[in-house]
Amino acid sequence: MSDKPGQSGPAGPVDLFHGFVSDGGRTAPPSQNQPAPAMDEATIDLTKYITALRRRWALLVLCCMVAGAYAVIHYSLSEKLYKATTTIQIERKRLSLLALGQAGWLEDWWNLEYYPTQYRLLRSRGMAERVVLNLRLHEDPSFNPRAAAQRADGSPELDSSAQLAGLAGRVQSGLTVVPIKETQLVELSYVSTSNELAARIANGYAEVFIEWGIENRTSTVGRASSFLSAQIETLRQEIDERQKQLNAYASSGDFSIDPAGEALKTRRESLTAQYNTVLAERIRLEATYNEVVNSPRSSVADTSAGDQIAELRSEIVELNSEYTKKLETYTPEWPEMVALRESIEEKRTRLSTLRDQSYEEARANALTALQTARREEAKLEETLQSIGEDARFQQSAASEYTNQSTYIETRKELLADLVRRQSETEVASRVQTSQESNVRIVDRAIVPRSPFRPSFRSDLSRALILGLMLGVGIVLLLEYLDRTVKTPEELESLLRHPTLAVIPDIEDGGRGGGFRMRYGRSAYNYHYGYGYGYGYGQGAPRRDSKKNAADDEDKQIELLPHHSPRLAVSEAYRSLRTALLLSSTKQLQVVALTSAEPGEGKTATTTNLAVVLAQLSRRVLIIDGDLRRPRVHKIFRKSNRSGLVNYLTSNVDIDSMVMETKVPNLFVMPSGPIPPNPSELLASDRMRELLMQLRARFDFVLIDTPPVLPVADAVILGTLADGVILCARAGVLLREDAKFTRERLSYSDMRIVGTVLNRYRRGGRSYNKKYRYYGVYEDPSASAQASSSAA
Repeated sequence: MSDKPGQSGPAGPVDLFHGFVSDGGRTAPPSQNQPAPAMDEATIDLTKYITALRRRWALLVLCCMVAGAYAVIHYSLSEKLYKATTTIQIERKRLSLLALGQAGWLEDWWNLEYYPTQYRLLRSRGMAERVVLNLRLHEDPSFNPRAAAQRADGSPELDSSAQLAGLAGRVQSGLTVVPIKETQLVELSYVSTSNELAARIANGYAEVFIEWGIENRTSTVGRASSFLSAQIETLRQEIDERQKQLNAYASSGDFSIDPAGEALKTRRESLTAQYNTVLAERIRLEATYNEVVNSPRSSVADTSAGDQIAELRSEIVELNSEYTKKLETYTPEWPEMVALRESIEEKRTRLSTLRDQSYEEARANALTALQTARREEAKLEETLQSIGEDARFQQSAASEYTNQSTYIETRKELLADLVRRQSETEVASRVQTSQESNVRIVDRAIVPRSPFRPSFRSDLSRALILGLMLGVGIVLLLEYLDRTVKTPEELESLLRHPTLAVIPDIEDGGRGGGFRMRYGRSAYNYHYGYGYGYGYGQGAPRRDSKKNAADDEDKQIELLPHHSPRLAVSEAYRSLRTALLLSSTKQLQVVALTSAEPGEGKTATTTNLAVVLAQLSRRVLIIDGDLRRPRVHKIFRKSNRSGLVNYLTSNVDIDSMVMETKVPNLFVMPSGPIPPNPSELLASDRMRELLMQLRARFDFVLIDTPPVLPVADAVILGTLADGVILCARAGVLLREDAKFTRERLSYSDMRIVGTVLNRYRRGGRSYNKKYRYYGVYEDPSASAQASSSAA
């Protein structure tokens, strides 16, 4: 990238667009100059942790080295153990005990517990005690160290069962039973400090297990024979007693042995059919009776005595007609009319009486028929219940007799089966001295030549893996506990403003520009004393000679784009210039630069941004707005006796406050004497008038302000500027401070252009690799002299 001083104007030179491809700039185009969306802190960013692992690779190497050293020491000091293995075959067949009802060889295929039982028997304490006694391990000094002392007094013997159990426990602790998958083979392995003892016990275990199987079969045959004899005698006595009880029950019982109950069943079916007929008739009569009771009397009477009632109604109608006809001729008091009316009343009385008599007669007939049907139904129901009780009694008695007969027959069959098994057992007892077994030794154990454990290769690899895992865990824990902002993405997420540029850390092994340089006398530390707990740094190296101090000022980080314009850091500041000029369609003439806390590189950003803007042949002015701890005059080696404070407190000329620098087109206005009321001076009308006059004289005015959180000066100056740039130092700014800064600035009427991330480390990638493509290079011999002090 090359700047052309001959061009001017707000749009900037043609090469401004190169900033978008600059690795150090991370320039945001104008369309991206919007508040970045908030990133959920609960989201796991794998790239972040991978970068942390690359950054802390030394800790991973240290953990692996410590673990490897421990593995070597552990191998050297550990006791060497030897392992001997005997392979045996356990077949799923055993000599029949004949008490199970089968002769010859029994293939027990469906017994799923067979092999697990055999494995558990091999690991049992009883089997281990047999091995101790059979191999006389209590007399072996290599297994029992007490045997050497006891041998001096005589033959060592086991004093108690507790001592035997203790030796058996030692045998169990060294034994391993491993079945070979999908085979009948089992590996018996024993681990011991003596290779000969390991082979001896492994082979002895197989031999003892075979002997135990033969002894167990022999004893089981004898117990089976005795058991069968006792069971046969018991069954014979039980059958005799049951037969006597059945005979007595059949002779004394008042019942007929009819298990099917055909006679009672036929009679019950006939009565049930008759009962159903009577029940239907009763339901019909009950419905008729309810109809008579609930119906009107006139309708019931019309049904029962319809002819008589109809005749009376007809006579009444004729008399009424005659009365009406004569009423046209005679008066109602006429004797004939009176007689006719009395005749009508008599007919009506007779009709009413006839209706009542017919209704009562019909209701009485219906009730009588209903009561008769109910009595018949109750009688049949009682008869059915009696038959049911008789049927249950007969069925119970017959069932009891049948059950007793069946039980006796079953016991007789069992007795015959036991007698047959007893005969087979007697045959099997004749071969009980046979030494045949279903377990045999396939491969006997041989004396091992090399130790089984510890294994140097296994211990070392395991230790290295554990060390690496421990290192990764420590790194991830440190990364989780680290609440600082380290990447541009985090900064954008927290402040919700685009990152205009990323300034690489020039202390990061040459990643920033191919040389090593400290950011200030305390490595980028910015120390304030505002009464908020910020004091001077303790780690600042002292300058022993004025010559070294002069050399440092000639090559300081704040003026790096002027002295070493081809370094990657200088390219990053030019990317910041490009992003600033393209960040908005509105002209940014007065820009304030601030940060959340001291020591985040805002003064270095201010001066370097001013240098790269001045390189465009623009008139640039830096105002030291930090009236508490000013530093701009130290960077440019100017006097601070007069400056901004003098203009704000007295009527002085602006030209006397503005000073030229050795950088072409760059001017500075120092802060002047430190006042007792900085915030009041910056908020005065004189400050606004000053900025209005400076806008007419300079193309750009950059204001270096104090941090936001300790004091309110930055907020005041930010409202007067066209835009504000927030500076943040990677690995120093806390997320909580970033959020608080965002909340504090959101209440003020200022325009935040974006953010700048200083001292960014990529975690292992050389920062100038991409710049070499564009020819960015600086002579290391000339660059190695650079150092600075920055805030």
